[in-house]
Amino acid sequence: MAYIEITPAEGVWTVRTDDGVLVESRNAMSLKEGDYGSVIYFPRDDVAMALLEASERSSHCPHKGDAEYFHYVGASARIDDVAWSYPKVIKDEVTAIEGYLAFYGDKVTVERV
Repeated sequence: MAYIEITPAEGVWTVRTDDGVLVESRNAMSLKEGDYGSVIYFPRDDVAMALLEASERSSHCPHKGDAEYFHYVGASARIDDVAWSYPKVIKDEVTAIEGYLAFYGDKVTVERV
């Protein structure tokens, strides 16, 4: 297995907050990196981007590039740095997630429905 493997995430995937559904997608991608568990990445077109605002946080991955982060700003709560994205990846093998968003499963519910 390659260090990073990206495959389509089969079925319908959602991201939920206490306020409701933030994402519903049939176009999600599953990224498996080394010994870590799979992370689901969602296309921006399937994300309620109006409920996210850019964070000042950033990080760098030697395989994917520079990540940008987002806060959730909803009706009943704000969740800091709930999601991240690689707007411009640095290696060809990860272009399938370029611009997609992933969410922290300990801050929101990410599940296949």
